[in-house]
Amino acid sequence: MKKIYLICGLAIFLGIASGISFFLIRDANAAIPSNVTLINQNRESYTFGKDKTKLKLIEFIYTHCPDVCPTTTQKMVSLKKDLEQKGVFGRKIEFITITIDPYRDTPEVLSRYMKGFGIENGNQWVFLTGEKENIRAEQKKIKQITDALQFQYKDPGNGQFVHTTFTYLVDENNKFVAKFPMGKDFNQQEVYDQIMNKIE
Repeated sequence: MKKIYLICGLAIFLGIASGISFFLIRDANAAIPSNVTLINQNRESYTFGKDKTKLKLIEFIYTHCPDVCPTTTQKMVSLKKDLEQKGVFGRKIEFITITIDPYRDTPEVLSRYMKGFGIENGNQWVFLTGEKENIRAEQKKIKQITDALQFQYKDPGNGQFVHTTFTYLVDENNKFVAKFPMGKDFNQQEVYDQIMNKIE
């Protein structure tokens, strides 16, 4: 009987270990396709493979989100100040906010969202969306990015998206480095330390 328990326990342990290994390997191999091009808050093109000099902290939002998205953006504003004091923001790392609702979140809407958080309109923190006139193709582009990072989302039909609650740090080649919880669980110090460790 003890042997059966031992075999069952070992099988469970190996199953859990295999599952953990699968997710770690999957995340480690994740990378955003370099040819994906979206438009920013100024209707300028942004291609992920164009600049290979900076780390990127990527946040997925939709501007009608009532809680976790604006909370994360606010915490990133505070993080940005710490990185500016260190002299690395915009030089070694940039922030990228991507809407998962490009139909409603036009460049104009994203610009207003930025202003609401006191975020300067520049190239150091870009807000990305798609062309409303070609929305299906643009949604597919955004899906390429979310799929690469295993970020999942769905509109149940009421305009309030259900989505994964992670932000992502990727390297200069758009490869996955780390992920962090969104909202109130976004630990600013932890993210700062990960960024600085990667830079140094």
